[in-house]
Amino acid sequence: MPYTGILHIATPSDREVVLTRDFDAPRRLVFDALTKPELLKRWMEAPGRIFHLCEIDFKVGGAYHFVWRGEGKKDVGMRGVYREIVPGERIGTTEEWDDWDAGETLATTTLADQGGKTILTIVSLFPSKQVRDSVLKSGLEKGAKANYDKLDAVLGELMR
Repeated sequence: MPYTGILHIATPSDREVVLTRDFDAPRRLVFDALTKPELLKRWMEAPGRIFHLCEIDFKVGGAYHFVWRGEGKKDVGMRGVYREIVPGERIGTTEEWDDWDAGETLATTTLADQGGKTILTIVSLFPSKQVRDSVLKSGLEKGAKANYDKLDAVLGELMR
């Protein structure tokens, strides 16, 4: 399968969003970029904000907390708990936003090896259709595309 670098978004049920994107990098490297703070800080952004706080206790039952900060803007924070970790293959988490009382989202990230490339799939199960629709309308596609394009560039740098 040739590398495309295209983000695909699907809504297989009224509470789910599925993001799929391929990366021209080995699965181990993509896994590291999703789980190591020093790598996350290089690509995970929010519009007009920097990735200010990246705390990770990467173990089942461990927590994470991310905060994006921008001058003259309100901080944006997200936190959750790692529910499942299969090194190099799968990460299951909860997600909650600090200033949005939308309830807990369950996210499952899987990485599949495709001949030296990696297929990233994230399935997010939202607490309701209303929350899912709000997330879709909030700029999910634009933000995810920008972050994954940046991740692609970071992976390319790491492979040099």
